[in-house]
Amino acid sequence: MAKLYFKYGVMGSSKSAQALMCKFNYEQVGFSVVLLKPSLDDRDKDLGQIVVKSRIGLQSDCRQFDKDTNLYDFIKSLNNLDKKSVVIIDECQFCTKEQINQLKKVSRSIPVLCYGLLTNFKTELFEGSKRLVEIADSLMEIKAVCSCGKKASVNARFNNGKLVVRGAEIMIGGDETYKALCYNCYDTLREEIEKEKKD
Repeated sequence: MAKLYFKYGVMGSSKSAQALMCKFNYEQVGFSVVLLKPSLDDRDKDLGQIVVKSRIGLQSDCRQFDKDTNLYDFIKSLNNLDKKSVVIIDECQFCTKEQINQLKKVSRSIPVLCYGLLTNFKTELFEGSKRLVEIADSLMEIKAVCSCGKKASVNARFNNGKLVVRGAEIMIGGDETYKALCYNCYDTLREEIEKEKKD
């Protein structure tokens, strides 16, 4: 039975790697896979091609969409919702609420697997992630570990080694910009910043 899946985790939790392994598994048994990512994720533009790429070196060509794309119409134009097909979306947190509704409509016919972040660097839900939590048929956390050994749950943003707690919600970056922390470590750093401002 087709469903809408949301597999979420912090930065560095192997979301893209798992999306690519899932693609491989489906293709091995004869499924056609539509691999998509939002155009906001432009980290690999220097490669001269559009790819989903993981930190461990796996990568695959994909198609991009922007905030104005009707995902139901787009996916239908690519595979006509063929029963032997599946949709995998990386960085799904950048989808709009309406796009998630469109993916839910796609999932009436074929499986839709969404991989992405749950919350932004301010520990607030992304628009796309919030809607997925509300309407996905299956939610699964991809766990990662903080440097202290506890479960990482915060996508902490850093600038010159200092925690950033204000700014634009979306800032594309990798290990040089973000670090996965447990909430305790994040809160300790945040309190230090607040204390510095008062001194």
